[in-house]
Amino acid sequence: MRLELQARTELTLKLITALQEGTRLRAGHLAERAGSTATYVAQLMAPLTRAGWVQSSPGPTGGYELVAGLGAVTLLDLIEVVEGPTDTERCVMADRICLSAVPCALHDAWTRARRALTTELAAIPLSTLTTIEEGALR
Repeated sequence: MRLELQARTELTLKLITALQEGTRLRAGHLAERAGSTATYVAQLMAPLTRAGWVQSSPGPTGGYELVAGLGAVTLLDLIEVVEGPTDTERCVMADRICLSAVPCALHDAWTRARRALTTELAAIPLSTLTTIEEGALR
């Protein structure tokens, strides 16, 4: 069993924390800071724009601007915007929905573990994760 974020989530986290409220950065500049391409940056910024956290302005003076305070956005919020819902009710033991009425052997333990993990992730505002060093977020 592996519990890890997708690489696109880590990169999106780097991108959103590189933005400072009130400053507009072009996709090329963000790509350079995150070690990616401008095209991929545009793909990664799209869900953040749809979520209302980032504003995208086209044109030669355009770019991306943070419009939501990073203190109001949690790590769980970001994960769910990029990767989708964290609780899909999928069974961890079989390819099916796992409901409490017909639970698998791990249902109760997995439910408690998921709740603990999502509670922790929901308690981490992105404003506490704002330093990019050597490609790693700290």
